[in-house]
Amino acid sequence: MTASTRDPRTDFAAGVGSAGRPLLLVTFGVPLDEAASVFAVDTAVESGQRLVLANLTTLQPLRMSIVLGYDTLPELTPDVTASLRRSAELARSLGVHVERLRVRSPRPVEALLELVTELHPGLLVFGPDRSAMRGRRYRRSVLAVRERVTCLVWFPPDAVD
Repeated sequence: MTASTRDPRTDFAAGVGSAGRPLLLVTFGVPLDEAASVFAVDTAVESGQRLVLANLTTLQPLRMSIVLGYDTLPELTPDVTASLRRSAELARSLGVHVERLRVRSPRPVEALLELVTELHPGLLVFGPDRSAMRGRRYRRSVLAVRERVTCLVWFPPDAVD
């Protein structure tokens, strides 16, 4: 897993929700599913726990790009950025402490599994918008999460069975 970025506006000194396990809302470089976003924010408000909003993107294995620093260029489309910002702002407006992470890896699903191991979330909300993600990639991601994640997991109602 590569570097992650913490949101500079996150206040960790308050200690709200520090005794529990965070909620993890994830997407894979596509906008968030509206139902997943609403569910994650509602659950974070109800439980009083922090919300970790993670965007896992693919890092292309191009050595010269990494050496020259081009791998850090923003690649998010405006709709992805707006979707992530909207969820974070809604949660903050309701008093939830939000941490935003951007994880870049050649294998984003494996990076998600590592992130779950590190964070020990109480709930993982699988949130990529299915219409914005290729069908095969979406199904493989769902299958990997179902088989290998040990915490509670919420999928959108239309997730692959």
